[in-house]
Amino acid sequence: MADPEVEDTPEQWAAKEAAIATLPTLTEQPEPPPAEAPFVITKEYRRFAEFADAVRRERYIGLCYGPPGVGKTLSARRYARWDLVEHAVQTFKFFETESIPREILDTRSAVYTPKVHNSPSRLEKELAFVQDRVSWMVQTLEHPEHDPPALSRHQGRFAELLLVDEADRLKTPTLEQLRDRHDRTGVGLILIGMPGIEKRLARYPQLYSRVGFVHHFRVLSAEEQAFVLARHWPELGLHDPQDFTTAEALATIIRITSGNFRLTARLVAQIKRVLDINHLTVVTKEVVEAARESLVIGVL
Repeated sequence: MADPEVEDTPEQWAAKEAAIATLPTLTEQPEPPPAEAPFVITKEYRRFAEFADAVRRERYIGLCYGPPGVGKTLSARRYARWDLVEHAVQTFKFFETESIPREILDTRSAVYTPKVHNSPSRLEKELAFVQDRVSWMVQTLEHPEHDPPALSRHQGRFAELLLVDEADRLKTPTLEQLRDRHDRTGVGLILIGMPGIEKRLARYPQLYSRVGFVHHFRVLSAEEQAFVLARHWPELGLHDPQDFTTAEALATIIRITSGNFRLTARLVAQIKRVLDINHLTVVTKEVVEAARESLVIGVL
């Protein structure tokens, strides 16, 4: 029969703690995040920015639609400088002006993506959170003399634009909640979705009558795609159109992707993989075709 467990005496506990204290501590150094590719300003992004400026200035409802992967979400986040602002919005505290990115004074905009399962109350709560904090951050920078009670009474009036991505997820009640927030606060509103959303919203006259601007987000032209490939992925060496091998590889990429930015990024990742596996340095038509075989490409 096994002996019952015997608890350690205080002296034994002290000896164990002393031994543990002498062990070397492992200090893990966090790896630096990978460097992001620079955002390439295309003609389509400039058209989107002009459209967003108009909605923000006139405080109307704008509608942006386009096929998946053309850059709608990237353009919205770039316009609002959301990669810089989002963390500050989530962690905003009164009187901490040093943690507020000054880029928010240029954009005064917020990007919001509704959950798959959404309700009017949840949408209202999340939109109020984002809009109020963007407004408070702008007001804190412009009017540092205002105290928190003054900030909390303005209902987000310093936020000028809300960009709602994945608007196809919204049903009739949540769309009505969006319209109500637009009417009450006067904020400009952009709904970003797939082709066909403009026809769907046309069935809701109270909302559609407030749509002042519509923007069709198109795919990249062949010339723009060549420019993006040269600037976004310079390591591929596709910047010399006078080289026949380069021109042939570019033409193959453009033919496969049809100007779709997301598909281009996936294809480039596979091209790099093929180059690494085969110890190659030059992107050729054959390399692109080999990379294409690894992709699942749906209807564009």
